[in-house]
Amino acid sequence: MPKLDPTVKQETRYIASFVLIFSVLMQAVFLVIGKWNSTVLLGNLLSAAAAIANFLLLGLTVQRAVTKDEKDARSLMKLSQTYRLLGLLVIAVIGFAVPVFHPLAVILPLLFPRIAIAVRPLFKKD
Repeated sequence: MPKLDPTVKQETRYIASFVLIFSVLMQAVFLVIGKWNSTVLLGNLLSAAAAIANFLLLGLTVQRAVTKDEKDARSLMKLSQTYRLLGLLVIAVIGFAVPVFHPLAVILPLLFPRIAIAVRPLFKKD
């Protein structure tokens, strides 16, 4: 495994922190509305880990792509996107098919990194 670039580490930490904070909030909402049980926790753990791993793999792919020429970099990024998307789809299918996971608790954390990326400019210090 290649050495992690400091930017990849920093951004992955940001995404992981955001996913953790939103996961705790989601658990609290389920608890407040009286729908919390172990399936919510397990679904959250499954997809939060997948979301963070997906972002880390994206960072590693970008890190590798910048060392290649444009055509190879484009091909590498496209292949990575395909495999990462398939991986997230498999996680979602498992989350819906296996009764130990709450389906909503599986789907929502997969969206948390998108939200984190959208609000990143608010916290980014130049």
